Amino acid sequence: GVFFMLLLQANGIVKDFAERRVLDSVDMSIYDGDRIGLVGENGAGKSTLMGILAGQREPDEGRVEARCPLALVEQFGQGEDAGEYGAGEVASRFAAQELHEGLSGGECTRRRIAAALSRAPRLMMLDEPTTDLDAQGIAELMRSLKGFEGALLLISHDRALLDALCTSIAELEDGHLTLYPGNYSDYAAEKRRRRERQQFEYDAYRQERARLTAAIDARERRAARSKLPSRMGNSEARLHKRSATETEEKLHDSANAMRSRLEKLERKERPRDLPAVSMKLGAAGGVVSRRALEVKHLKVAVPGRVLIRDAGFALPTGSRTALMGANGCGKTTLLTRIVEGAPGVRLSPGVRIGYFSQRSDTTLDMDKTALDNAMSMSSLPQSVARTVLSNLDMDASDVFKPVRVLSGGERVKVELARLLLGDCNLLILDEPTNHLDIYSLEALEKLLREYAGTLLMVSHDRRFLSAVAQRLLVMEGGALTTFEGTSDEYAARRAVRDEDAERARRERELGMDTLRMRMAAIDARLNGKGVPADERETLEGEYFEIARRLREMKG
Repeated sequence: GVFFMLLLQANGIVKDFAERRVLDSVDMSIYDGDRIGLVGENGAGKSTLMGILAGQREPDEGRVEARCPLALVEQFGQGEDAGEYGAGEVASRFAAQELHEGLSGGECTRRRIAAALSRAPRLMMLDEPTTDLDAQGIAELMRSLKGFEGALLLISHDRALLDALCTSIAELEDGHLTLYPGNYSDYAAEKRRRRERQQFEYDAYRQERARLTAAIDARERRAARSKLPSRMGNSEARLHKRSATETEEKLHDSANAMRSRLEKLERKERPRDLPAVSMKLGAAGGVVSRRALEVKHLKVAVPGRVLIRDAGFALPTGSRTALMGANGCGKTTLLTRIVEGAPGVRLSPGVRIGYFSQRSDTTLDMDKTALDNAMSMSSLPQSVARTVLSNLDMDASDVFKPVRVLSGGERVKVELARLLLGDCNLLILDEPTNHLDIYSLEALEKLLREYAGTLLMVSHDRRFLSAVAQRLLVMEGGALTTFEGTSDEYAARRAVRDEDAERARRERELGMDTLRMRMAAIDARLNGKGVPADERETLEGEYFEIARRLREMKG
């Protein structure tokens, strides 16, 4: 068999935060060639574990032995430690910028990845590497990681990335690590199977419990009925009493045996099921116009640069639209111009905007509970608010905690719940998926698909967009175009367009080659001896005509 070298060994890792044990005696072995996706809920301790494995954090107990050079790409920071890689091949591939003021989130991510790859590690650890990356950046990251020779440990909420790269999934839950073979889709299918099995066992347990309880009840009633009837002679009564006592004892024995079986019946936990959201969110106030929002002749600019000179589009009422484009093309700037109500932006009567920005947690009251914050703009009952938080995969025990003790991902859930529960009916979401774990992401998808209002959102998570958005606004080359269809349909259309363009380019190249060969033949003939004057004139005319056509084809 093939032998793979052990690159990292962790044993008995324990880490406590305040009252909570985040990592409870975790063991992990990483071998050369491993491709492991690390998944778990927000606050489960994924980044903490990765930091400990990378030697950046100390565990409370346990030890980590790394036997190879490793690199850690953290979720935040500007890649300040990138050193002198600036002009390197990796940096140019990732379009990684020199460190300067005002780098966008995506540009900082590119620097961190380029810095890690340029160190040529044998083990790469990446914590949410697609954060703020555009489609091109994600495709480049996927290419680089697919071609990476060593081992990968990857925390990501990008299911397409986990599917493309991972050969096993490590799930961190309640402080324990469980390894599943296969990619994310295999893991999700296995979790579903286990959940169905758990539901089956729970139903069987409930039935058996009900059957035993009813049988005990029946035995007790029969035992009570076997008491001595009135109007009976002494000798008859003595005989009856003996037989009745025997019957009663037997019935009691039988009931006790069943009671014992009931006590010993292995208790099965009910699988956690999300309560249904019983009312349509975002339906507040009747918007009668066919279009919730119209934009005409809007200029989108940042200091020193015009991004779009003349933007125009409309959002049909009740539609779900994704705004797509490369890092730095001005998506966030466009959204803020809409929210500010810049000249050229027209809202229909009755439309109220709810805005989730990439810094949305600043709008929360840190001292109030998650539930109070979620309900701060809502006239809906508390039960609906708790259901929405539960549907965003927020733990019931966190609902009454003050926001300041919650993790970044939990705060995002609170802010999203606040907007979904509020009386707004046009939701503008700028990267709502960045700090959510996979389970919360799938839960948010479901809520947004059922949202009754109008949606405009930015996200670089392709599966999220294809699950939620029905139409697209695409920012490209300083222009904004509308595409009536899903991101999958757009990608397919684009692939065909690219293929046609490539075919046309090949045909043009072929044509140019043919023309160049003809030019070379004319040139050779003109440089030969004894060319008659009229033929020379014809050949020169053809030569200059070919030169003109080549210039046009290049143009």
